[in-house]
Amino acid sequence: RLVHIHSGHHVGYILFDARKISFNACLSQMFFIQLFTVMESSVLLAMSFDRLVAISNPLRYASILTDLKVAQIGVAIVTRGTLILIPVQVLLKRLSFCHSHVLHHSYCFHPDVMKLSCTDTRINSAIGLTALISTAGVDSVFILLSYLLIIKTVLSIASPEERRKAFSTCISHMGAVAVFYIPLISLSFVHRFGKQAPPYVHTPIANAYLLIPPVMNPIIYRMKT
Repeated sequence: RLVHIHSGHHVGYILFDARKISFNACLSQMFFIQLFTVMESSVLLAMSFDRLVAISNPLRYASILTDLKVAQIGVAIVTRGTLILIPVQVLLKRLSFCHSHVLHHSYCFHPDVMKLSCTDTRINSAIGLTALISTAGVDSVFILLSYLLIIKTVLSIASPEERRKAFSTCISHMGAVAVFYIPLISLSFVHRFGKQAPPYVHTPIANAYLLIPPVMNPIIYRMKT
């Protein structure tokens, strides 16, 4: 089976006239895009915990976040994403596709591929939503909680100069959180509540979700450095 990418918005199409992708290749592309999304969300959560420990318990920082703990967190990040996404892939593989094979995005995205199926996709939709909530949803809640605790700790510091230094350590991370979650939330809302929206609405948001974080992250951290 071949999946056709919506032409005119696809980098591969512009450079190589590549408008088709096999179904298995589409699943592989989708898995790694989702895996890297889950991993980035997990890394942002780990970084918020790192900032919280550094500000609230600076003297115990080295004893809390040891090299072993950091390595364990790294393994957990990769394992978590893989275990959550495998059921999504397996269930999608079992679907039958008999409608149009044209995607609205410039890459394979789970809700977009799922729409091409002519069979019942309620289970797939539920599993996909569960995966999103249990990763980015849970992570965003804990990141917000971490920053509430950070703000509480910083406001308890008497010296204005020390407050400024404490807040400055979080600026780059807050920027990275914003450029990651804003496009992700926007894309999720479009797919959940804008199902009848034309392709030119989905495409820019989908491309922003894919391209803005990797473009902006080096700029954000370079400015901080």
